[in-house]
Amino acid sequence: MSFTSKLKVDNLGSLATSAFYGVVGIIFLVLLAMSGFPPHIGLMGITSLIAAYGLFRKRAWAIWLVVALFFVATTFALYTLYFVFATDALATVGMFAYAILTWIFTIYAIAKREHAEP
Repeated sequence: MSFTSKLKVDNLGSLATSAFYGVVGIIFLVLLAMSGFPPHIGLMGITSLIAAYGLFRKRAWAIWLVVALFFVATTFALYTLYFVFATDALATVGMFAYAILTWIFTIYAIAKREHAEP
């Protein structure tokens, strides 16, 4: 029996999308403690974890949360890239990867959404 069938996930893309938002949420909560507790990092982390749960459980409200996170994550990533582009290579690569992956998984989640009841 495969791992995805044990989790009752229809396809691997849905699992990858919810895993992305879950991992990002955990990373942001770890960064929250490491960076002096800025509230926007914690809010993005908690919202990402809620979106991961909603996508995994196929809730109708999860798509709206993913779209909201798309705009917040894009703004956060571009703002951070603007200020650390020439000074910190690791932060630049990380924010660039975060922005690209956010765009990819948002497009995937919107394209594969199911019209379910809340």
